[in-house]
Amino acid sequence: MNQLSNHTIQATLAPYGVTASELLCDQIRAYIDLLLRWNQKISLTTVTDSTEILRFHFGESLFAAGTVPIRHGRLADVGSGAGFPAVPIRMVSEDLSAILVESNQKKATFLAEVVRELDLKNVEVHRGRMEDIRLMDENIDFVTARALGIDDDFLAWSRSALHSDGSVVLWLGSADAGSISQNAGWKWSDPIRIPQSDRRVILLGSKI
Repeated sequence: MNQLSNHTIQATLAPYGVTASELLCDQIRAYIDLLLRWNQKISLTTVTDSTEILRFHFGESLFAAGTVPIRHGRLADVGSGAGFPAVPIRMVSEDLSAILVESNQKKATFLAEVVRELDLKNVEVHRGRMEDIRLMDENIDFVTARALGIDDDFLAWSRSALHSDGSVVLWLGSADAGSISQNAGWKWSDPIRIPQSDRRVILLGSKI
């Protein structure tokens, strides 16, 4: 069991605009324990120090919850991997439902275990590609991606999946954000610099 105290969690997340409750602290400790245990068997993260996981994975993810903001509605996270950013955002947003899209079977199994362990409601793990998701008439309010190469296929799928006023939310290096923001057919916000980072930003796009 990692030994991150409530105080350490609260102090580390404060620069990201997060006020961590006792419940959130408990969930974060349980999540990090699962992540590090599974990481010994499958590659989930190269960051293995608990405090750095807290800052890099949880801080960066939770920053968007209040900044974008992502609090209500329906979210699809493409290439979820270890669950960031969607799972931490869902942890602080009870009115949000989420689809975690992950094509790797072992990673999808890990995500299902996280959802069970943290007792998260309205979170679905989709093992497969984004193209295989059947959204029916329920369009998406947010499409998120963090550990994913953003290409034309991703943007085309996001366009078809999102509500007319939905948003794509991307965690990127500043150079990549500059390149992607040239993509026509989207209205891109100015990149939002992520605290405690020199070059990482959040880029928000809406359909034109």
